[in-house]
Amino acid sequence: MKTVEIHTDYIQLGQMLKLTDCISSGGHAKAFLEETEIRVNGEAENRRGRKLVAGDVIRVAGFGEFTIERKG
Repeated sequence: MKTVEIHTDYIQLGQMLKLTDCISSGGHAKAFLEETEIRVNGEAENRRGRKLVAGDVIRVAGFGEFTIERKG
């Protein structure tokens, strides 16, 4: 499992996908979410604006599993 460190209260799913190199730009988020199975804490998710907070576990088909961790 890979860790995504944030320095704010949350990160949006689209931003996390870009930060983890699952997508190359924010513009690809909508199509990527339509084509790729993504689960947040075990539940299917397709909203790029979904707020992810510390402790959330995100599984992206073909890319692996990520956990959100707050620093600072």
